[in-house]
Amino acid sequence: MTTSITRSSSFTITDARYVASKLGANLRNLNARYGKPELSMIDKYIEETAQYLKAGYLDTVDFGFKDDDRWILRLRYTAAAGGQLRDEPPGGLPSAVDVAGYSFCSYLKRNDKFAALTSAEQDEFKKKLPFQRSGAPEPSATAGSYGNSSQYSRNGVGLSRDIYCAI
Repeated sequence: MTTSITRSSSFTITDARYVASKLGANLRNLNARYGKPELSMIDKYIEETAQYLKAGYLDTVDFGFKDDDRWILRLRYTAAAGGQLRDEPPGGLPSAVDVAGYSFCSYLKRNDKFAALTSAEQDEFKKKLPFQRSGAPEPSATAGSYGNSSQYSRNGVGLSRDIYCAI
């Protein structure tokens, strides 16, 4: 007698929320260290990221502190799929960056799959998000250091995190 098991893996909203919760843990860590982002926004950032991941529309989402048009401290989360994604614990954030006087910022970039939607389809998707973003130029990250790469994933889809620090 032979038994065979076939598994099909699909990325669900539960998977997306799991991955985005790791981003949320990092944002709570930022709040504990630097007082931002507002705790009331963190769950909204988690859900927004989960919705973009589930739909396959996320390119990158950044969180951090900026001075006018340049990042001082940035956590960049890049959508990733397939391959050998790791699922690591959140954390490992810089703890001694002087961000006093800088504003907290989040910047999201959608991918080509989102751009291929009609305007009506884009609007319909955005209406379901926990908050509405307004257009703004992307802050620059030119003279600083990069490091501390981490990955968070489930069922072949995830986020790769990189940290940029200008100080």
